[in-house]
Amino acid sequence: MKEKDADRKAATNPADRHEPVSLMEPLVLTDSSRHRGDLNDLAFDLAQRSAGFRRSLPDSLLTSLATLVRSTNCYYSNLIEGHATHPVDIERALKEDYSEDAKKRDLQMEARAHIAVQRWIDAGGLRGRAVEAASLLEIHRRFCELLPEDLLFMEDPVTKERMRVIPGELRARDVEVGTHVAVSPGALPRFLERFQQVYGGLGRADAILSAAAAHHRLLWIHPFLDGNGRVARLMSHAVLLDLLGSGAVWSVARGLARNVQDYKRHLANCDQPRRNDLDGRGNLSEEALAEFTRFFLTLCIDQVAFMEGLMQPGRLRARIALWAEEEIRLGALPPKSGAILEAVLYRGELPRGEPAGVTGGSERNARRMVAALTSAGVLTSESSRAPLRLAFPATLAARWMPGLFPEQLAPQ
Repeated sequence: MKEKDADRKAATNPADRHEPVSLMEPLVLTDSSRHRGDLNDLAFDLAQRSAGFRRSLPDSLLTSLATLVRSTNCYYSNLIEGHATHPVDIERALKEDYSEDAKKRDLQMEARAHIAVQRWIDAGGLRGRAVEAASLLEIHRRFCELLPEDLLFMEDPVTKERMRVIPGELRARDVEVGTHVAVSPGALPRFLERFQQVYGGLGRADAILSAAAAHHRLLWIHPFLDGNGRVARLMSHAVLLDLLGSGAVWSVARGLARNVQDYKRHLANCDQPRRNDLDGRGNLSEEALAEFTRFFLTLCIDQVAFMEGLMQPGRLRARIALWAEEEIRLGALPPKSGAILEAVLYRGELPRGEPAGVTGGSERNARRMVAALTSAGVLTSESSRAPLRLAFPATLAARWMPGLFPEQLAPQ
């Protein structure tokens, strides 16, 4: 009994075991690494593709698409955590329309918390400081403060003890993730300081190449009692947003979730020690880190290409026009409403006084069309006098943005 008490006390003791920060080396792939050549090419390709896609979108569509991608990131990040929250339920949560089912309501609130944090990131909340220790604590705090109380508790898989997660606070006990025993609680500030020093001091090209390494090394440090995966993915989103100027219009979380077993396998491999004399000079495997980097960058490029395909102007217009025609036939939209959507798509935004000219009808009928399209969630504006621009509601994602979410998904 005394031995069990001693073990429990040790698990909650925040003492620093004085582990050297070199335990998480290599933090980056050095210039002399045999893996650098093709990985540099991938990083360059990602930067070029992301910038090209961003430039192809008018600012009005950029804003609306980024709003949908926040829900996409949220859905897929939740899925990685084993929480399947339907995109429509996420959209309802944003309107404070919560399920009467307590579990579904909690997951809706979790989704809303994720989107709130990403909206803050997308607005520049972490610009230039995504890898700083204080920023990681802030991501965790902002997310956890918005969670329902039930989701702030986790259970020790061995002792079954229920522990409350404190928003924005480093863990005060030892943890084991798979076969990896994370560094002692007292060592966390030193490891996070080293993390910030290395990843915050890289040039743009090296930082893009090292985004995957930072993602894994943060998980390896495991600074929080719970929520580490969420923080790592939000940090990676912020890093790529900063480095690539992506406009937040594609989702790395979607790629990770659709390849979740490979994602988890790569993370576990990166936890392993150096295999032999050809495997770098650090404590951890350089080869595994290079493989994860290749996996991560390739997924990013795939996601940019996927979103580029969805936003091809001709195909997007055709999908939206077909939807509008069907809605008009069903009586859900007034006749000629599609002309307004076509004009908004072609021009990016439509001043308030122009819908009547676009449809060739009266001001009254034009206002009725705009009201119907706004009610359907496909038109939006900053105010009652601001120009109209297109919105991408999650309820229409299957029609307008096929493949963005799993096709078999159905709201519960």
